[in-house]
Amino acid sequence: MKFWDASAIIPLLADEPTRERLLKILEADPEMLAWWGTPVEIASALARREREKLLTADQVEAALAAARQLADSWHEIVPSTSVRRTAERLLRVHALRAADSLQLAAALIAADHDPTTLEMVCLDARLATAARREGFTVLEA
Repeated sequence: MKFWDASAIIPLLADEPTRERLLKILEADPEMLAWWGTPVEIASALARREREKLLTADQVEAALAAARQLADSWHEIVPSTSVRRTAERLLRVHALRAADSLQLAAALIAADHDPTTLEMVCLDARLATAARREGFTVLEA
């Protein structure tokens, strides 16, 4: 089982250059862990691509439907005081945005604060750097 950041899930839903490599990672280990807020981050990224005319409305609807289906099968790290406090600490230690600190905090909670026990799949460079500094092995496409 691996923790999947939203940045790594989006190429599973939309045709992007990293899609094939990420599909292989998922195929090799189909059990996914994800943060509770990941569907919102996915919707945001897809809406941005639609506004930028990179995806059509129909493509976004299809991707959102696929995202809901995928979310039904992953294990979700839910909001908690522990996730929030960990995210707050991470913001003081790493140059992260709030949503990324929540992603990394969720991964740390999933790993029971032992990042050597869980791999993270992430395409966001800033988040990947912070995750490595926390001790995670980060898989990138």
